[in-house]
Amino acid sequence: MSNLAIVPGYSLAQETEPPAPARSTDVTELETVSVTGRRAADRLAIDDKRYADGQVDAIRADDVGKLPDQNVAESVRRLPGISTVNDQGEGRYLTVRGVSPDLLNVTLNGQTSPAPEPDGRQVKLDDIPSGLIGAVTVSKTLTPDMDANAIAGQVNIETLSAFDREGTFGTASAAYGYNDLSGEHPYEFDGSLGGRFGADDQFGAVVAINYSDRKLGTQNVQNTGDWIDVDGQIVPEGIDLRQYNTHRQRSGAVANFDWRPNEDTKAFLRFVYSKYQDSETRDRYGIEFDEDGITPADASSGTFTDGEAFRALRTREEDTSTFTTSAGAEFKFDESKLNFELTYSRANKRDPHRDEWGFVQGDVTGQYQLGSDSYTVTPDNDAVYDSSLYEPDFYEPESRHAVEDLYQARIDYMMPMAVGDGSDLQFGAKYLDRKKTNDGNGEAWEYAGGPLTLADVAGGNIGSIFHGRYPFGPTINGPAADDYFNNHPDEFEEDMDGTLSTSLAGDYRINEKIYAAYVMGRLRFGDFMVIPGVRMERTEGQYAANSFELGVSTLDQPFNSFGGRSYTDWFPGINVRYDVSENVVIRAAATRAIGRPNYESLAPFTEIEDAADDEPAVTQGNPNLKPLYSNNFDLATEFYVGNRGVVSAAVFYKQIDNPIYEVTLDGQDGNFGGLDLINAEVGSWTNAESATVKGLELNAQYELSFLPSPFDGFSVSGNVTFVDSEAEGLPSRDDKVPLLNQSDRVASAQISYEKYGLSARIGYTYRSAALNEASEDDPDADIYQDDYGQWDARVSYACTSNLTVFLEGSNLNDEAMRTYVGYRNRMGEKEIYGYTVRTGLQYKF
Repeated sequence: MSNLAIVPGYSLAQETEPPAPARSTDVTELETVSVTGRRAADRLAIDDKRYADGQVDAIRADDVGKLPDQNVAESVRRLPGISTVNDQGEGRYLTVRGVSPDLLNVTLNGQTSPAPEPDGRQVKLDDIPSGLIGAVTVSKTLTPDMDANAIAGQVNIETLSAFDREGTFGTASAAYGYNDLSGEHPYEFDGSLGGRFGADDQFGAVVAINYSDRKLGTQNVQNTGDWIDVDGQIVPEGIDLRQYNTHRQRSGAVANFDWRPNEDTKAFLRFVYSKYQDSETRDRYGIEFDEDGITPADASSGTFTDGEAFRALRTREEDTSTFTTSAGAEFKFDESKLNFELTYSRANKRDPHRDEWGFVQGDVTGQYQLGSDSYTVTPDNDAVYDSSLYEPDFYEPESRHAVEDLYQARIDYMMPMAVGDGSDLQFGAKYLDRKKTNDGNGEAWEYAGGPLTLADVAGGNIGSIFHGRYPFGPTINGPAADDYFNNHPDEFEEDMDGTLSTSLAGDYRINEKIYAAYVMGRLRFGDFMVIPGVRMERTEGQYAANSFELGVSTLDQPFNSFGGRSYTDWFPGINVRYDVSENVVIRAAATRAIGRPNYESLAPFTEIEDAADDEPAVTQGNPNLKPLYSNNFDLATEFYVGNRGVVSAAVFYKQIDNPIYEVTLDGQDGNFGGLDLINAEVGSWTNAESATVKGLELNAQYELSFLPSPFDGFSVSGNVTFVDSEAEGLPSRDDKVPLLNQSDRVASAQISYEKYGLSARIGYTYRSAALNEASEDDPDADIYQDDYGQWDARVSYACTSNLTVFLEGSNLNDEAMRTYVGYRNRMGEKEIYGYTVRTGLQYKF
């Protein structure tokens, strides 16, 4: 028989919370009925949702200890209201109910997770292999014991404890696959071992490891610039074809140690390490039009002259590692409980090189043909495929290094209250100290003259991409081009402005400290539970960066621009839960949250280009950005059928002050980086006035166990979320725009079967179009991510009680990523990834 324990997400009071009327029945059912695999995981996830203080959704690893998706982001996207921001076909960041990933609080075992990216607060969830996690809980409403930096909500990733299972246990799995676009074979393996030992099994230990290796092939076509008006027709400025060859390796380890000498004392020590390595070559070929040479024939076709063909190669390496260690203890004193925890995390992101070569060829003529989805450009002759006709244009080697150190301490105390039936009072404090640095270094070289052509450093020849639609031609051999540069330095001239900009503009040092304290109650009155409370957070930030003028400043200058902000905020909130009956729960919440600006936008850098021109260009950070504040209102109804199914509906509304957008303003007069400038073009970040997010979330999940055998093994689930958002108060725009990355519709559906050792699932995830970038003053120039729908499937068979064989496939419909500018027929870019299939074995004991 399976003995499956309910392990809720982090809450100091949940072990002492009196059970709801249906809870004991559900637990007994789990302990007396043999339930394993996906159904067991789904039942536990339903229990997580049912007994949580606020509105949550959860996923659980199955009893083999492994989720069937590549990383955490891809697993969580199947929950209601969740979509992913992808990178080359893989989920990377999460968007919850239409709110940007940088406003989502990601925690690891209840503590804030570090963000390795240098430009934002969003946590990369493709760094964390799915094989290392036990559960993920998405909290859509906040309680005062949670960080307030969670306008989008909170995602908590839990690793496995030895006390989550009985006895000694272990797992091992291995998989081998095929990607149809690259023709390569991804593989991975993972394993875990855990158990209890010592007198009365008071000690517990779990160790888990994971490694995956994927070689991806990605193909991309995009506009080289904007869509422009030529003789009354809207046409692109050229075409840019890209072939990516990417090698991604993930590895990780978890080591969790627990000591429980008695029922009143618990202590733990946690270690989590993940490593993400990404190496890539990007071959480019394209033709850039001369606007004066474009001659439209009609609305969908035309010719061009005086175009410029280009071929480029970018090679890059990325090495990201994240390490987290935490120690803590919990003590019970009669009916009171004290909990404390210390955590240290480091995210280390190195890009040893991000180098790019470019070659060009002029006087290109040809035709273009527009379509509803994409377009083609056909040159008049084969000269663009002759490598000997391309001359060197530029060479730009670059590297960067970002580090985030995160120190955290928290203490929580819970005590009973003589109010209602089983009420309690909880209060606590948290300290967070974040140190973030980014250091970029680069050079910009132009070709001064000599005999070099692309033919001298040519690589292989790519026949075509997009299944033969776009001929490609010769590529650049990176090592050969680098050798030529090293052996012929006299043929190259350094662009000092480009070197200065690459090496100084992105550098910053940020130190941010947050002091928090809270008090909250859980007041129980029969079938009602009310959780009122308030949280205080004091934020102190100090920022350092570079202010420089191209052509004047030097590479060795120290940080010379400084800023800082300190502010104290109060976050009152109330959550209400009403158990209408044994199976119906109504929840309501009114809460307040904060969203702190991204690091890149806060860094007080100033870059000035062409200061003596009539229209100097300025790019700068804004340390005076205001935080975002959100008032959140949520109402949900949940109907449970034991722990076999749930039907729920939720409405939500967020009123957000000070949303942040990146803007460029013309005709600006003022002092920039110590220089008085007139009529400058200034790019920076600014606060808009306000925004709203509102929506409806519907969810249903049910085991069809009432059907006659063998059909009683089927389960179905589906969810859809309708969202609408709008922001106003952007400079130079009097209209309302959506929030970035917000889709109007997000949905997923799954059909699964589990019986006789067979487990199968087919799933579909969908998100509608979302705004990627808002134009300065023209809605027709807004860039949108087009809608995206993906089919995935998995089937496994338990050959024995210990051994399972499986086959799975992702993106089986070969869905493409696509952006458009203003209108769907104006393609920004389109990218395809192909499908991936994997087969493997899983072993457990």
